[in-house]
Amino acid sequence: MAATTSLVSDPAAVKMGADVSQAESAAPAAVAAAAPAFSPLYQQIKALLLQSLEAGEWKSGAAIPSEQELAARFKVSQGTVRKAIDELSTDNLLVRRQGKGTFVATHAEQHVQYRFLKLVPDTGDANSEGPAQRQIIDCKRARASAEVARGLGLRAGDAVLQIRRVLSFGEVPTILEDIWLPGAAFKGLTAERLRNDDGPMYAMFEREFGVRMVRAGEKIRAVLPDATQMELLGVTANTPLLSVERIACTYNDVPMEMRQCIYVTTTHHYRNELH
Repeated sequence: MAATTSLVSDPAAVKMGADVSQAESAAPAAVAAAAPAFSPLYQQIKALLLQSLEAGEWKSGAAIPSEQELAARFKVSQGTVRKAIDELSTDNLLVRRQGKGTFVATHAEQHVQYRFLKLVPDTGDANSEGPAQRQIIDCKRARASAEVARGLGLRAGDAVLQIRRVLSFGEVPTILEDIWLPGAAFKGLTAERLRNDDGPMYAMFEREFGVRMVRAGEKIRAVLPDATQMELLGVTANTPLLSVERIACTYNDVPMEMRQCIYVTTTHHYRNELH
């Protein structure tokens, strides 16, 4: 197995806008219960904000309360709240909009759409290339194999939804994806619904199923195509391909998707920024 990469950037250190007062140095009871006593106060506030996001208090795309309101809610300074929000923004969970406030990030936003897609054209970028043409090959209910069950935190034999699709750029098949989703969380998802939705798949998961992918880990290796991959991608038996196995998680690191991607790298390359 080749190198494993994580798609989550390390939180950036952001200078606090105000010093924490002496009265604030002791975390309120609710904060102390949510995080270890040695955890910095802004990290405890960040954990509480994550709890609210996980509980669905603020939906994808919705505004969260102002820094002033959150400071009053948690009985801390606005500087502490600001630093917690800055870290959540760095993690692509919140988005600041000048003059408008802070909003829950959504995969429908342009800058988030390609967060987990690391295959980019050799010339230009993902935005200049435009959206991929998508072909849904299959979407069916199945029973989780032992491997899929391990990846999704299920029991072998549990219900899963299995999707296969091909993504093309300039009408050239470039990505073959096999996707497994927990059956209970995605009841009602069909091939027809996937074909009729022209937005990002993760945005659809947010909007229609209340599932937001916030973190993913990948395993990458070079492979040669099998017969099915040759047929669907239009490549020969000796064409080198890139296999990317991804586990995507929602809040609290709950796995909600297992995906195997086969990339044709004739005119594209895998690009990841490390921090």
